[in-house]
Amino acid sequence: MAIDDIYTDGIASGWRVRDASLLTQDLTLEADVAIVGSGAGGGTAAEILSAAGLRVLILEEGPLQTARDFRDMNEARAYATLYQEGAGRASSDGALQILQGRAVGGTTTVNWTSSFRTPPETLKHWAGKHGVRGASVDEMAPWFQRMEERLGVAPWAMAPNANNAVLRDGAQKLDWEWHVIPRNVRGCWNLGYCGVGCPTNAKQSMLVTTIPQALRQGAELVHHLRVQTLRFEGGRVAGLDALALMPDTLSPSGVRVTVRARHYVLSGGSINTPALLLRSRAPDPHGQTGAHTCVHPVVLSLAEMPQKVDGYYGAPQSIASDHFQWKDGATGAAGFKMEVPPMMPALVSTMFGRFGGDLKDEVSHLPRLNAALALMRDGFVDDAPGGQVRIDEQGNPLLDYDIGEYLWHGMREAYRRMAELQFAAGATRVRQVHLDARWTGNPSDALRHVDTLQMKKFRTGLFSAHLMGGCAMGSDPKNSVTDSNGRHHQLENLHVFDGSLFPTSIGANPQLSIYALVAKHATRLAGELARKDPHAV
Repeated sequence: MAIDDIYTDGIASGWRVRDASLLTQDLTLEADVAIVGSGAGGGTAAEILSAAGLRVLILEEGPLQTARDFRDMNEARAYATLYQEGAGRASSDGALQILQGRAVGGTTTVNWTSSFRTPPETLKHWAGKHGVRGASVDEMAPWFQRMEERLGVAPWAMAPNANNAVLRDGAQKLDWEWHVIPRNVRGCWNLGYCGVGCPTNAKQSMLVTTIPQALRQGAELVHHLRVQTLRFEGGRVAGLDALALMPDTLSPSGVRVTVRARHYVLSGGSINTPALLLRSRAPDPHGQTGAHTCVHPVVLSLAEMPQKVDGYYGAPQSIASDHFQWKDGATGAAGFKMEVPPMMPALVSTMFGRFGGDLKDEVSHLPRLNAALALMRDGFVDDAPGGQVRIDEQGNPLLDYDIGEYLWHGMREAYRRMAELQFAAGATRVRQVHLDARWTGNPSDALRHVDTLQMKKFRTGLFSAHLMGGCAMGSDPKNSVTDSNGRHHQLENLHVFDGSLFPTSIGANPQLSIYALVAKHATRLAGELARKDPHAV
């Protein structure tokens, strides 16, 4: 079956797409709006702003790769080319592994498609604790609906794969809440390789939806371009300076690009956006830039099932449970959402915490292995404030992230509950993703064993694919970076449109929350800019 080659056809028809690695001399670009980053926030904003007749320039550090590049369904190729730091991004001390996309489409090109509305408890907490205005459940509902329709978000209609079925079956046996996950797909082939780039264009990422539409509407895309600094003048952004990258997207080519625009939008995500502001020495009178960066720290539990699981096939995530998410409210005991990760061989090999013959033995059981994960809510209480983004001497971003007793206690509880669920679903043995964990053969032994584990960094396996906060929105500049509409408190012509706006984590996979919030904010911004002279750069 032929797969549309969207970009080859589009470029041939006149789309303005520029590969900065091919530039041979310095360049100056002008636009009404310059958007840094092409992920969930940047892609959504580009479509809306260009539809309003504004000249939009999209700047992306990563490469442009499409379905044609993804047909090998190869993990090694994907991690090396589509992820931040070759999938080696981590917290500054190396204790927390972070998966984040770095390509046209950003993380939406490589995520697992789970699409949840922001939980009502989170929106209520933002309004009460952080003074966020205009983001109640009722006020956000039309924006969620708009983006769900735009991106084909709907509960997964096919049967879950065997990996997800373990979560469903265990929850049913224990009478725990569980539900089918909505996914942003159209015509999905149920291959299971979402994390290495969709080879069929079924995933409705920014790569195949909003960015192509923005290009049809006259926007320009420049990839292989690293934005280094913003320049300021009179309380406004006066321009930005960028470096063209070599084809490997690692080293600068020596060519410099200068951008002048009426308005600037930062959409690089919760590590890169605050890092750009810090590198540029942007006004930050209250030291809020990079603060309270949340990650939903994830702990996992492995289970061997009597039947084959083959968890590398089929929709990666289709079942979830919020049974332990809000039991004690937003600020009570640490809550967590339960899901499963895809069981791709390279990805799973990082979970075992073994090497040599021990790792070889663990991997040999992969066809019968299930993994459950618990993503912990952070940022809701003082004992779990999230991390801090800073920059090193070269200006590279670093994330300091510490974990206090509040989250350690919640993670131990999550280990207990995941073991209980996996045995209820029929597991023959269970082991926590923890360096000191051993396989246990029944629930009682598992619970006793979990109580003996040291809950500390470099013993507990910690992961994240969800980055939130760092440029929090709110009504008080003393504890936020932008207002409730994403406009920087100190820079009139600068908006932040990505997950860094979130004052806390949200308690669910964040992509749909970014889409809806940015759709709301970008529509407002488009109206403001359209009322001014659209040609005055």
